[in-house]
Amino acid sequence: MEWQTALDKMADELQQVQQQLSDPEVIANHNLFRELSQRYAQIAPVIEKYHEYQRLVADAAEARQMMEDAEDEEMRGFLHSEYEAAQTAAEKLQQQLLLELVPEDPRDRKNAIVEIRAGTGGDEAALFVGDLFDMYRRFAEHQGWQTDVIQQNPAEMGGFKEIIFGVKGPGAYGILRYESGVHRVQRVPETESQGRIHTSAATVAVLPEVEEIDVEIDPSDLRIEVFRAGGPGGQHMQKNETAVRVTHQPTGISVACSDQRSQQQNRERALRVLRSKLYEREQQRQAEERAQQRRQQVKSGDRSEKIRTYNFPQDRLTDHRIGLTMHNLSAILDGEIEELVNALQQYYRQQQLAELTEG
Repeated sequence: MEWQTALDKMADELQQVQQQLSDPEVIANHNLFRELSQRYAQIAPVIEKYHEYQRLVADAAEARQMMEDAEDEEMRGFLHSEYEAAQTAAEKLQQQLLLELVPEDPRDRKNAIVEIRAGTGGDEAALFVGDLFDMYRRFAEHQGWQTDVIQQNPAEMGGFKEIIFGVKGPGAYGILRYESGVHRVQRVPETESQGRIHTSAATVAVLPEVEEIDVEIDPSDLRIEVFRAGGPGGQHMQKNETAVRVTHQPTGISVACSDQRSQQQNRERALRVLRSKLYEREQQRQAEERAQQRRQQVKSGDRSEKIRTYNFPQDRLTDHRIGLTMHNLSAILDGEIEELVNALQQYYRQQQLAELTEG
């Protein structure tokens, strides 16, 4: 079978990587050693599952043969149960192994840039943006990742009208990418005197952070404007023009950054976001071209979809894409979303596997 042949090749690769990791020249080359170590950590668990699958298949075949040869009825019944147990376990492992063979999106290994914007709901929507930012920031802390705010637009009553931040860590984009979409919250605002439940929303967009080598930008295509980072006037008005707005003229994509104290820092951060936006735009264009040739699509987590509802009165979170319901919103908003992101990854990998099988 093709999938078993692929795993046999992966097992051979694992042996080669093991040998290379013990080579003194490789050990002395820190970058190569780190790259090989990461590859070993990636495929070793898969091959361990594959060996277990092979053992179970062999056990099932042996039990079946012994069952056919047995003359005692009680022994045949025992061997039949042994055969079924091994067969069931092998089939379960086979499905897990097939998911491991779904081609990896190279973007999944990248860092992420997350944009959260207030939608319908006024002040309550801005507060919800703050809640979502705290949720992702704390989740990142649990993962040992780093976050840095690139741009923020605080709201008067608290929270943010908009906040953009980077998440730096291995596979951050691959884990967070399915958070893109409309997040809806249902709760009683603190300012609501009659206890009525309000519905507000925020949009989340997760982009892969890309390097300069990933996206070529012609400097002549950029319009760079500088302005004062402070408000319209008063004692907080900045005397120096440190804020920067960078516009990619061919696409019209514009990014402004004013959080840093120097014009150069703001320019670098704005370009950081712009590169990711241009990269994502090109990826979406290519995906749309491929979509015309497919019979069944894997949803991309389009930000226009309502993907999730946070219902405070019932202490319930519902992800509408996969039909998952969870409780204990306080823990979830404290960053405990591992179960949720793992379920989303599993669901979309199964969708990709189905697409590959049909293709």
